[in-house]
Amino acid sequence: MFLSVFDIFKTGIGPSSSHTVGPMVAAGRFLEALRRSPFQAHGLRASLHGSLAFTGVGHATDRAVILGLAGFAPDSYDAGAAEAALAEISATRQVAPEGLGALSFDPKADLIFDYGPALAGHSNGMRLMATDAQGDVLLQETYYSIGGGFVVTEAELGRDVEPVAEIAVPFPFRSAAQMLEMARASGKSIAEMKRANEIAHHGHSGLEAGIARLWQVMSDCIERGLACEGVLPGGLNVKRRAPAIHVALMAERGMNIVPPHSVNDWILTYAMAVNEENAAGGQVVTAPTNGAAGVLPAVIRYWLDHVPSATTARLPEFFLTAAAIGGLVKTNASISGAEAGCQAEVGSASAMAAAGLAAVMGGTPEQVENAAEIALEHHLGMTCDPVKGLVQVPCIERNGLGAIKAVSAASLSLRGDGTHLVPLDACIETMRQTGQDMSDKYKETALGGLAVNVPNC
Repeated sequence: MFLSVFDIFKTGIGPSSSHTVGPMVAAGRFLEALRRSPFQAHGLRASLHGSLAFTGVGHATDRAVILGLAGFAPDSYDAGAAEAALAEISATRQVAPEGLGALSFDPKADLIFDYGPALAGHSNGMRLMATDAQGDVLLQETYYSIGGGFVVTEAELGRDVEPVAEIAVPFPFRSAAQMLEMARASGKSIAEMKRANEIAHHGHSGLEAGIARLWQVMSDCIERGLACEGVLPGGLNVKRRAPAIHVALMAERGMNIVPPHSVNDWILTYAMAVNEENAAGGQVVTAPTNGAAGVLPAVIRYWLDHVPSATTARLPEFFLTAAAIGGLVKTNASISGAEAGCQAEVGSASAMAAAGLAAVMGGTPEQVENAAEIALEHHLGMTCDPVKGLVQVPCIERNGLGAIKAVSAASLSLRGDGTHLVPLDACIETMRQTGQDMSDKYKETALGGLAVNVPNC
């Protein structure tokens, strides 16, 4: 199995990769299937199940499905056009995706939140249907949004359906142990091995341009988050805090005495800026998910702005190393909060960021692997319990702390020689087992934890 850097990092929209990006992608896939079918559809219907139903409104799953069925896609999303389309669909009770003409679709009647048991395949399940004039189903497909914007059909679930190399990659590692052994045998860094694999698929220019685009989207998101004030949507009345903290930090720079811990405040602020944008439905990069989108860009921004030796020329090394770690976590455990709790989202993001930072700070492959393990280990057991089903509390602050842990993990690993007791593979397997044993109340259903112990109305 080969997961590209562009599979782990994808441009999307907030607030959730599994609950917003994934359902929009699934709707797009269904439209493609309908275009290929022999049927002349008259209308569309959709039903949301499991976590997509329980926290769907807070995660804008309903909007994502409606817009996806109207032909919108995450990577080309236009917020103004989307709002206009939603208003028109509500008024006409129709969608008009390209190549299919006008199709009957009343969001109030044809989009069903099913609060019964989740579908058997995954906690993030949805069914999409095309109907004839009498309302009989002509075409139906079940999709599962399995985290990070990845979507599989019911038939694909459980099969090796992730992006697979059409040609043999030079370094086909599926575990951290294999990764380290290949690094020792080849004398290459993790990023160099990952680069060699990527070039077989994207070429030199495509790889560099794609990574540059990813950082541009991340950087733009940080800047918007640092500038945009106000209250986040959804009803919790959570105030954006990143702009005010940023102003205070900038003012401190001119003081004679700056608190030694203020670097942590910078890291927190960068991460919160991203996740406040995500909560508002802005454009972010899954890293590896929307809910954890602030961790990696915050660590990169910290490195670029606060570490004297940093240079943007080494950004590809950071991204490639982080993607290698993210691919191992996804392949051998999960990056889905609905499947394994927030340890799978912020924990994975922190491990990826720690590995990337250790790499650009001169770490050996063994130190990089150690950094990822330290960061993931200290997120084990973390639940996903969003208050009111919104990606706000505790998600925004949690990204900030995940970024700080990533920097600390990288620093600690670089103080050693790479030898350590717990292998990254063992930590990833522990995360998988912990997620499997975790009660569904704590896996993005808003039925346990903070979600039921904090007044949310």
